[in-house]
Amino acid sequence: MRILGIVCLILTLSGCSSLLFYPEPGQLFTPEKAKLDYREVTLTTADGLKLNAWWLPAKKGVEVKGTVLHLHGNGGNLPMHLGGSWWLPKQGYQVLLVDYRGYGLSEGKPSLPEIYEDIDAAFKWLDQAPEVKGKPLILLGQSLGGSMAVHYLVQHPERQKQLKALVLDGVPASYRSIGQYALSNSWLTWAFQVPLSWLVPDGDSAINSVAQLNGVPKLIYHSIDDPIVPLSNGIRLYQAAPPPRVLQLTRGGHVQTFADPVWRKVMLRYLDDPQHFNGLRRLGEVPNYPAPPNSEDEPPESPQ
Repeated sequence: MRILGIVCLILTLSGCSSLLFYPEPGQLFTPEKAKLDYREVTLTTADGLKLNAWWLPAKKGVEVKGTVLHLHGNGGNLPMHLGGSWWLPKQGYQVLLVDYRGYGLSEGKPSLPEIYEDIDAAFKWLDQAPEVKGKPLILLGQSLGGSMAVHYLVQHPERQKQLKALVLDGVPASYRSIGQYALSNSWLTWAFQVPLSWLVPDGDSAINSVAQLNGVPKLIYHSIDDPIVPLSNGIRLYQAAPPPRVLQLTRGGHVQTFADPVWRKVMLRYLDDPQHFNGLRRLGEVPNYPAPPNSEDEPPESPQ
């Protein structure tokens, strides 16, 4: 997630939700480039926009364990976020990965609260998809996608009841606090970090809603090294969230969690039993080495 935008903080007094989003138009490649089966899906929002999405079916010959709705962060588009879910189909989880309005090949322009209609369109598509019927549903929200998921689920409690689990990865607790953090890291804006950060609209922040997420187990990943959304965000969300919930500390950059096979395995074990699995607690015992070249655990490379 890019740092909410110092320009947003300085230039507007009337709210800047549109500057939470950094969409990239077009589509550099498709999952076929990563040797993944997929099909293009078109979602239709309540206000009539057409959204582009990818459906990644479970690997042939593998028992389907469930469906993952993957909501990505605030920058880029589908190809740039495939790293968060490419690995799930061979483990038996089919994936719907969605580009919000204005991202990639999707129509429109991203803004709050309209973008919640995009999440709603994804759920409604899943409601009708025959491949999903009778299978557990999991929501994976990375960075801003996780923040929006929390707010959406509280506004639509019936959707919480549909989910086997909610997995959050590198999610900001408060848009305003991330704005202040960004300002504090520049000598040009350090002295103004508090007053300017108050220009960031904070009503939809996850910390204001997560306490009402009573209907779904939660796995909260957060890296102790995250340079964009500090670890304190994950801790605050964990403390505010009602049980059952797990805080899984990781290592590495912002939303780079699933580049490491250790954290992929943790998510799979969690999904086997979200009510009882407590995650890994002793990070010092967990090797954090890159996967060997050409191994099955190595994520697909994006084309240059």
